[in-house]
Amino acid sequence: MAGLNKVQLIGRLGHDPEVRVTPNGRKVANFNVAVNRVWNNDNGERQVATDWINVEAWGKLGDICEQYLAKGRLIYVEGRIQNDRWEDSKGETHHRTKVVAQEMQMLERPGGTEEGNGAAEE
Repeated sequence: MAGLNKVQLIGRLGHDPEVRVTPNGRKVANFNVAVNRVWNNDNGERQVATDWINVEAWGKLGDICEQYLAKGRLIYVEGRIQNDRWEDSKGETHHRTKVVAQEMQMLERPGGTEEGNGAAEE
């Protein structure tokens, strides 16, 4: 049976997308999304915790993210989880988990009002 690796997020951008171009000319936009979790503790008090999710958008979707996204914007992102592992110059191993975006939709206009369809796919 085939596996499934699919993630859906709704949250706010923590910073403007950072864009770079790879040596072969492909554009990639990196940003993080703050996703709040809300629950009531044993005393009935409302609790909120924020998870910061790293997101990477390639090609045309990266172009769209660079052009339209900004810190604080509410967005929907759909993609897959990817775990990166590398060694630095000191031989230390590092790990990073990110979402590689396949679709993005802006959920509000820059002024903070809800926005209609605006899905973008690569």
